[in-house]
Amino acid sequence: MTKVKAVKIDGADIRIFNSAVYIFESSTGYTLELDIIVSEVAVNKYRNEENLIVEFELEDGRVFNSYMHVKSLSGGLPQLQLFCEIDDVREYQGLPIVNENDCSFPNIEEGITLEEIRKYEMPDEKITLKLKLPIVQTEWLRKQKGQQLEKIFTEAIYDYWKKHQIGSGQ
Repeated sequence: MTKVKAVKIDGADIRIFNSAVYIFESSTGYTLELDIIVSEVAVNKYRNEENLIVEFELEDGRVFNSYMHVKSLSGGLPQLQLFCEIDDVREYQGLPIVNENDCSFPNIEEGITLEEIRKYEMPDEKITLKLKLPIVQTEWLRKQKGQQLEKIFTEAIYDYWKKHQIGSGQ
């Protein structure tokens, strides 16, 4: 399988953890496909886009630029599948050609864990909590600004988590 060295989406460098680039052959024609394992942050940023300007460089030095469609694949590791129709397969000499009858699609998730990806870039997610607290604490919390509350809760949760997770095997 041809290795991808670097990927840019809409001009921004994207950290890839693994990838596969190939030509997919179907009864309707050929598509250039670039499957990449990325961070959850990157998936959230690009998954709802219809078209992206993608530039990718192969380890052999070839560089390809194209408008590509995007699919975010659910389940497993965070990944994007970028693809575009192509007319002339010869422009992409050396790339493997895969068709729907092949049972050997590249497994780009092998050897990578979500924990490794999150060490590089941890996504933030909004959460709403309903708590029953003494009125003095409730009044104090209402006076705090959002960023300050985020910091307080993040620190408190990490402290509690460290005390109860490390060494317990959970």
